[in-house]
Amino acid sequence: MPRLKKIPKRTLILAGLAVFAYYKYSRMSEQQKKNLVSNLKKKSKKFYDEHMPANIKNLFTKNESTIYDDNFWEHSDYSF
Repeated sequence: MPRLKKIPKRTLILAGLAVFAYYKYSRMSEQQKKNLVSNLKKKSKKFYDEHMPANIKNLFTKNESTIYDDNFWEHSDYSF
C-alpha cells in the first residue's frame, strides 16, 4: 500500500475554515449577502485609498483620454 505524504496541520485548518465560511455564506439570506458584499467593498476601497501609493493609484485610474493624445492618429504612420 503506498504511503501518503503527511498533510501539514495549517493546510487542514485553512481547508476547515474555508468550508465553514462557505457553509455560513450559503445559509445567509439574499439581503445578508448583499450587506456582506457592500461592506467588504467599502472596507477594501478605504484600505486601497489609505495604503496604496499615489503613483500606483494613478496607473490604475487613468482614463482612456489621458493615455492617448488627442492627435494620436495625426502623428502616427497608421492610416485607414
